[in-house]
Amino acid sequence: MADWNLPELIDHTVLRPDAAKIDILKLCQEAKEHRFTVIFVPPCYVDEAVAAVAGTAIQVGIPIGFPLGGHTTKAKVAEAVEAVTRGARVLDMVMNVSRMKSGELDYVRKDIAEVVKSTPGVERKVIIETCYLTQQEKRTACRLVVEAGADYVKTSTGFGAAGATVEDVRLLKEAVAGRVKVKASGGIRDWKTTQAMLEAGADRIGTSASLKIVAEWRESSKR
Repeated sequence: MADWNLPELIDHTVLRPDAAKIDILKLCQEAKEHRFTVIFVPPCYVDEAVAAVAGTAIQVGIPIGFPLGGHTTKAKVAEAVEAVTRGARVLDMVMNVSRMKSGELDYVRKDIAEVVKSTPGVERKVIIETCYLTQQEKRTACRLVVEAGADYVKTSTGFGAAGATVEDVRLLKEAVAGRVKVKASGGIRDWKTTQAMLEAGADRIGTSASLKIVAEWRESSKR
């Protein structure tokens, strides 16, 4: 087993639509207790999250163009800039899947690049929503992410028809060839699945089941 420090590899997340402010604050407290380095919260809670983790190394992440990716580029840029201005340091933007399926590659590349250009100094991941793409489209999407200057390609929002798969993580890892990193997200709810994603090449894991996963990881480490 690889010598992973698992909490440092997890983006501890609460993005469900019925999450209340108390759930966001609980997430922040859990991140402090379990040493998660990134948390993801809805954009409307960026102020509360930034305040709750102030003075720690925890970075606040905000989704952009979430969950469908069909926002205009101008709207995505505005959302990203506001998040960063308010203290977010990690952005996970959704690729325009519809334009991708339409074959409008220049549009997709520019959409990503404009968000990247407008938010220097923070980490930008691009969710390509693999469940809707062909194998070739996944490879093309990876190329566009690299060309647009983002930092990561990410499998899924968790709101699509399916989430991350080991096969997709392997494909993305091969396609980016070390030029950007890979984040697996969507349906990752136990240590066994997490381990499989990491072994396939995932650099980060996005999940709302972080506490369960870490508990199982610690238990397995004792054996």
